[in-house]
Amino acid sequence: MENTAEHQCILRNDPPVEPQPGYHKDGDIMIGGLVTVTSFYLNEGPFLSTPQSFSGNSFPIFLNYYNFLAFVSAVEEINNSSELLPNLTLGFHIDEPYNNLLLTYRAAINIFSGMETGIPNYSCKTSGPLAAIIEGFSTEQSIEFSSLSRIYKYPQISYSSGNLIMSDTEKFPYFYQTVPSELYLCAGIVKLLKHFGWTWVGIIASDDENSMRAVQILSDGIEQNGDCIAFIETFQNSAFLMYENLQRIYKSIKTSSTKVIILYCNRHYTEYIKQTIIWEASGKVWIIKSESLFFFPSYHSKRKNSFVFTMTKKNIPSFHKFVREVNPLLLPNDSFIDMWFEDLCNDRCPKSIQRSCSSDKTSAYLIHCDVINSGDSYNVYNAVYALAHALHNMVSSRSENTKWSEESEKFFDVFPWKLNQYLKNLHFKNVLAEEIFFDENGDLVIGYDIINIITLTDGTRSNEIVGNYNPYAPTGQEFTINEEMIIWESSFTETPPQSRCSPSCHPGFRKLSLERKPVCCYDCIPCPEGEISNHTDMETCMKCPEDQWPNQKRDACIPKVITFLTYEEPLGLTLTFICLFLFFINTVILGIFIHYKDTPIVKANNRDLSYILIISLMLCFLCSLVFIGQPDKLTCVLRQTAFGIMFSIALSTILAKTITVVMAFHATEPGSNLRKWMGTRISVIIVLCCSLIQTVMCIAWLFIAPPFPYLNMKSEIGTILSECNEGSIVAFYCVLGYLGFLAGISFIVAFLARNLPDRFNEAKYITFSMLVFSNVWIYFIPTYLSTKGKYMVVVEIFAILSSSAGLLGCIFFPKCYVILLRPERNIRKLV
Repeated sequence: MENTAEHQCILRNDPPVEPQPGYHKDGDIMIGGLVTVTSFYLNEGPFLSTPQSFSGNSFPIFLNYYNFLAFVSAVEEINNSSELLPNLTLGFHIDEPYNNLLLTYRAAINIFSGMETGIPNYSCKTSGPLAAIIEGFSTEQSIEFSSLSRIYKYPQISYSSGNLIMSDTEKFPYFYQTVPSELYLCAGIVKLLKHFGWTWVGIIASDDENSMRAVQILSDGIEQNGDCIAFIETFQNSAFLMYENLQRIYKSIKTSSTKVIILYCNRHYTEYIKQTIIWEASGKVWIIKSESLFFFPSYHSKRKNSFVFTMTKKNIPSFHKFVREVNPLLLPNDSFIDMWFEDLCNDRCPKSIQRSCSSDKTSAYLIHCDVINSGDSYNVYNAVYALAHALHNMVSSRSENTKWSEESEKFFDVFPWKLNQYLKNLHFKNVLAEEIFFDENGDLVIGYDIINIITLTDGTRSNEIVGNYNPYAPTGQEFTINEEMIIWESSFTETPPQSRCSPSCHPGFRKLSLERKPVCCYDCIPCPEGEISNHTDMETCMKCPEDQWPNQKRDACIPKVITFLTYEEPLGLTLTFICLFLFFINTVILGIFIHYKDTPIVKANNRDLSYILIISLMLCFLCSLVFIGQPDKLTCVLRQTAFGIMFSIALSTILAKTITVVMAFHATEPGSNLRKWMGTRISVIIVLCCSLIQTVMCIAWLFIAPPFPYLNMKSEIGTILSECNEGSIVAFYCVLGYLGFLAGISFIVAFLARNLPDRFNEAKYITFSMLVFSNVWIYFIPTYLSTKGKYMVVVEIFAILSSSAGLLGCIFFPKCYVILLRPERNIRKLV
């Protein structure tokens, strides 16, 4: 290719073309540079032939001039270095692409051919071979330009575009970036959303391939966090359709409840949108992927609360010195550039770049000197040094002892792709002692700064670095942000502002998804009983441990109250008083019967059995006291067994009394053989046998499955019931059933003897007492089973007291009435 190009150049007999001053510098190895300093918009329509000249509108991008100076500064430093490329000099050919694709191709051909009016496949170079191209295009232009650079196999190094598409090394093997990949930019934006709890966001993006891929990555990351996207609006890169797009996008912004909008497009369209009606929407936080190109004061009033993700910017002292001391006469001659250098004489400029000017005249059009570190100059600086180190490694590997020769030059000119392997394995420290190397995708291993931009009330702009995202940092240190440095827009009622489809569900509530709505749109409902939510926006409520219960707000678990029937509470105190009162009455009756033991009415009712019955009833009353208080192992054993045995003795005694009454009546009949059975012997046998059966059952119960103390955590809400577990429920109902059996036998016998002569009225009293006893215990069983906790104990105590009192009252009160109040009836003939 080279020989043909040179041959045709000679045939044309063209005179050497003088390069523009400041844009071209001869060297042993040349670096191509495509740096946009002026944007240019063509007025012509489609070209049918090669145009001789171009007409259109242009305006300077003053911030980009720092990029041009950084390029020149880095080359000068390398050439003055004794360590890097010591036997070679770097040259450069920088051309102006004017931010226009057509003019970009023209500028590239100029660099490839070595002429200012380039012709494809021609090479008329007056200096060394071209090594690579350093460019600062937008994402779309980088992709378009790569189709041209791949033809010539020149490495392409971008200092402005973190292109997602071109990170594919198979499709773009010669592409490198001195900016981090936009893949990490998307991850950083998701981290920022998560940090502030912004779950409801809108996205505005240009419809180019790179932006669409980034939007997809953003959408996936947002949804993986459980967040939602309110809307995704795209606009076409067409001036004819832009107005219609803007109206539609503005409507989406105004009608959506989201307060956070991600603007994902290149710098040119970012600045365009900032001058439209979209930027007028108040109460919004904007997240932008790159810094603005323009810093005109007239635009400041339109700036809203913005977070900008930009590559980490560093202050390069040697570059500041170069800007301060460079001779403008050696640079391209341009009226705009003259104005640019005049601004550096302004007193507002930092001392590091403030120039000494003979004239006090400064431009009032633009003050740019305070944003030297806001552009891509640091990226340009690294790009030039990265290429120089790769060249150094390549030249050193060919022959350490051979100087750069014509043969080596031709080899490099024919095989520029050989530089790729050295760029891929590049690893060096720049002047700031930072590690510089490319990852497997050709992206620079570096992170992003997060800048908070807002216009203050006095019209000045706050532009502070408030955080950073570096995916290569140690785990847990990738994302940092300093909220204290952030200045929020005054229209926000709370800071940081909340951006949610639905209000947060506070602790004590959980989220309820709405049908046909995103997951971020939901209702808040209280947690059910027994469950809590102790964090905001919980999907489900949590159950408390068994020994704990939710508090009133249902946002925390608190220990359950252990409840049991105590002597101190009114109910326990009342039952204790009733028990003691009945015990006292029982004692009085026993005393009356002992005192009047020789009276006919006491003798006629089997005095010994009466004593046994009264004493057993006294013990029954005392048994109820065992049910009061916190259950323990001893009281649980005594409760049912003592109650069962004492009641069996009482009922056995009543049965014996009933049988004795019947036998006494029939023994008076002539010729009856029952006389020999009359006496205490049969009564004692009945009492002992009947009560012994109950005692054996209770002992068996204790050996098989005895009652034990038990904390019931499930029966009552919010409390722990301290109660006695019956152990064997079969044994418990056998004990109760046996008492019912004794009561039933006594009732039947007494009922059959109810019509005996009045003087033998004991059967009537026993019949009525058994009726009372049976009613109490019949009602006891369903009531006992339907109650819980201490009220179950109360029911059992009440059954014991009422049935015992019924037996005592029905059998003994009539006799005491006669003994005490009607002594005239206490005679033998009336008994």
